[in-house]
Amino acid sequence: MQRQHAGGCSGGGRVTALGRRIVPLLLACLFAAPAASQTLAPYKDELFAYPAILSSEGKTYRVVDYQEMRDINARDQVPERRVKSNYVSTGVRRVQNDLMLRTPAGPVRHFAVGNTTGASVIVLYLHGQGGSRKQGVDDFTFGGNFNRLKNLMVANGGLYLSPDFTDFGHKGIAQIAALIEHYAAQSPGARVIVACGSMGGALCWGLAHDAATAKRLGGLLLLGSMWDNGFVASPAFARRVPVFFGQGSEDNVFPIDNQEAFFRSILKKKPDYPVRFVRFETGSHGTPIRMTDWRETLNWMLARK
Repeated sequence: MQRQHAGGCSGGGRVTALGRRIVPLLLACLFAAPAASQTLAPYKDELFAYPAILSSEGKTYRVVDYQEMRDINARDQVPERRVKSNYVSTGVRRVQNDLMLRTPAGPVRHFAVGNTTGASVIVLYLHGQGGSRKQGVDDFTFGGNFNRLKNLMVANGGLYLSPDFTDFGHKGIAQIAALIEHYAAQSPGARVIVACGSMGGALCWGLAHDAATAKRLGGLLLLGSMWDNGFVASPAFARRVPVFFGQGSEDNVFPIDNQEAFFRSILKKKPDYPVRFVRFETGSHGTPIRMTDWRETLNWMLARK
């Protein structure tokens, strides 16, 4: 079987007549403390938790046991195409919409799942080469992991976005930056976390270098993706934006040795930097998209001050 590729302030409520007199105070509170203690409630944790940890350096670096026969063939009804039904809950589609946002960099088609205003947290998934916005909302591929992410966002009052973009260069970065700006303005208390699969990592790193967008970022996830040696000079690094790397040990697109070396270079530059690395032993290029524990990773990022 082929391996699969690729505190006390509340910001979500309606403002009453009394509340209108204290809007400035509320806004100041929202911007000063954007849900630092937020924790996402569980969703099918027992199914999506990591298998055995083969080795670790605390939670900063872990080697996770990955077995194709167990984690694809035994998990999927049709390997790589349709996960077994107990992994998914498709009722979330009722709050999933295919939308268009017009930006100075061009129109951005995107799926939005959950609260487009007043969201508690905003998570974006940016696809890799040959993908589209549809990949990030497919309920049944990648072991149901995107369905879990959608359900986590909806159940916790968040917003999940899966957009198209023109390219992996300056225009694509500008389009995603505009998308983030639009939705962040509708949910000023929300942290914005961006996950990038494969070549989509070029956009993650581009956003990290954009000063305006870096102010919005609450985390970056690089899933079977690339490195950026210039990251340590970026606004996102200066702001200590958390970074998560998920990588298959047999990734033949972005070699794991390069990604691990980059991860280590961040800690060498700043030993207490909020960065984590999960190595899926024997996993291939698309394994991190299937196997990353969204709830654990997002809760770690949301807990950062």
